[in-house]
Amino acid sequence: MLDRRMLLTGSLAAGLGLTALSRAQSSALDGLMMRTIASSGEQLPVIGLGSSATFSSAAGSRDVEGLKEVLRTMAQSGAKVFDTAPGYGASEEVAGRLARELGISKRIFWATKVNVARGGHADPAAARAQIEQSFKHLGVEKIDLIQVHNMGDVATQLPILKDLKRQGRVRYIGVTTTFPSQYRGLIQTMQREPLDFIGVNYAIDDRAVEREILPLAQKRRMAVLAYAPFGRTSLFRRVGDRPLPVWAIEIEARTWAQFFLKWVIGHPTITTVTPATSSADHMQDNLAGGRGPLPDAALRARMAAFIDALPGGR
Repeated sequence: MLDRRMLLTGSLAAGLGLTALSRAQSSALDGLMMRTIASSGEQLPVIGLGSSATFSSAAGSRDVEGLKEVLRTMAQSGAKVFDTAPGYGASEEVAGRLARELGISKRIFWATKVNVARGGHADPAAARAQIEQSFKHLGVEKIDLIQVHNMGDVATQLPILKDLKRQGRVRYIGVTTTFPSQYRGLIQTMQREPLDFIGVNYAIDDRAVEREILPLAQKRRMAVLAYAPFGRTSLFRRVGDRPLPVWAIEIEARTWAQFFLKWVIGHPTITTVTPATSSADHMQDNLAGGRGPLPDAALRARMAAFIDALPGGR
């Protein structure tokens, strides 16, 4: 099997022109596209960096130089959003330290989480202590975004975040879930709470949030962080060493990673997608998914149908 970053062959591009596709909310064509946080008007680049999975694993090892290069690559590109959580092992602490060493702490949009719920209930003192530990790990006086992680006792933990926002210690608040069984609870929370953000899994093979959650986020003017863009069915294993379809050149996708990322951010409600990686090369590849044209609705449907038809699909 070839590397996940398999390039298109030269013949793929030969003689093919670019289709006029959606560039809505795009910045300069040679830069990262930007999306707006509806509650404030602030703009964020569409590609960020997650810290679960491979990043978390590397953060727990003794050699974290590779992670420093990932963060350097992110900052140099103009990307900003770093998504983490106390539950991601050493990710939060290591990222904060490396950012300070690189002198880029103030250039990062720090997005972390809180969840001390056990048996469905959270101790408010423990939640506040966890949040204070996040401030210490990240080494900042103000955290950009804290979300209640995986719907953990929202009734207890979200008011704590509201209080921190009123104090000016947290800029944005929200709620996340990566479990379909919690979607109904997330929808109810979105309907009654003035959230700035939500965070959900969203990938070309994991589209359940399209039915109610993304339309509701748009209606309620909530920004959306998209997690796990490379899928619940291991998309890179599913595509294997297949070449990209010839028509992928219409959105300037030259690797499968770019194909998957452009599909995700092709949905206008997605603010930033946060693939996790511990490789600077992969970070560069991911960043390319946030440049150039995006698929319109018709092409997104064609892309999804292509993946669905592969073994292991729907």
